[in-house]
Amino acid sequence: MFIDKIIKEAIAEDVGAGDFTSLSTIPKEAQATAKLVIKEEGILAGIDIAKKVFEIVDPEVEFIKKIEDGVPVDEGDTVFKVRGSAISILTAERLALNFMQRMSGIATNTNKYVQLLKGTHTKILDTRKTTPLLRELEKYSVRVGGGENHRFALYDMIMIKDNHIDFAGGITQAVEACNKYLEENKLNLRIEVEVRSLTEVIEVLQCGGVHRVMLDNFTPSEIEDALLLIDGVYETEASGGITEKTIRAYAETGVDFISVGALTHHIKSLDMSLVSDIG
Repeated sequence: MFIDKIIKEAIAEDVGAGDFTSLSTIPKEAQATAKLVIKEEGILAGIDIAKKVFEIVDPEVEFIKKIEDGVPVDEGDTVFKVRGSAISILTAERLALNFMQRMSGIATNTNKYVQLLKGTHTKILDTRKTTPLLRELEKYSVRVGGGENHRFALYDMIMIKDNHIDFAGGITQAVEACNKYLEENKLNLRIEVEVRSLTEVIEVLQCGGVHRVMLDNFTPSEIEDALLLIDGVYETEASGGITEKTIRAYAETGVDFISVGALTHHIKSLDMSLVSDIG
């Protein structure tokens, strides 16, 4: 499984020849109990990844889950407890925290945007602006936070962006070339095309052959004009420089989707820590 491989490689990176601090200071037979405590409000994500980290480090460590992914958490909440070898617990601690803190940060950040869209039909989308090799975990975290995933990678959707259009010689040429390629290669992929002006919206409507129109760096009023032209023929997506302060105005235009790269590449990890549990 891909996730298992990522975790094993992360353990190898962190542990190397051994956790010599724990090995040198703690008796080999020492047993311990610890708990993961939340230090700030947020949305939890990554609990099963943390469990897998402990299982791979030491299958004998008992992992007791207290809270599931997607649940709002607050300062002082206990997410899980672990019991077993003190050395194993300390060896797995940082990696489990690293995964959970980042994943929970993404889920929390996503949920913040989702709440700003309440009352509209607009859905929030992530992008491919993810950490290399951690995309699956980060896009999962977006879903936990209430968002939706855009294409996963380059192979599962056609997205004709400005450079493709420029290199192909125009929107019509790019769209026609894509449809020809898909037909010749017997591929069934959705096509999205990026437009930068109302003139380009009109060109897309004239050439057809797409599923979604991305309105790039449009103002909310420009999006309203574009939606009137598109008139529900294609799905619509707003993108480009949209922030927490402006996203509500974009959603109120009636656009179907808003994509925000900051969901995964501009986040603050959720604060939490593993502490000994004597009681």
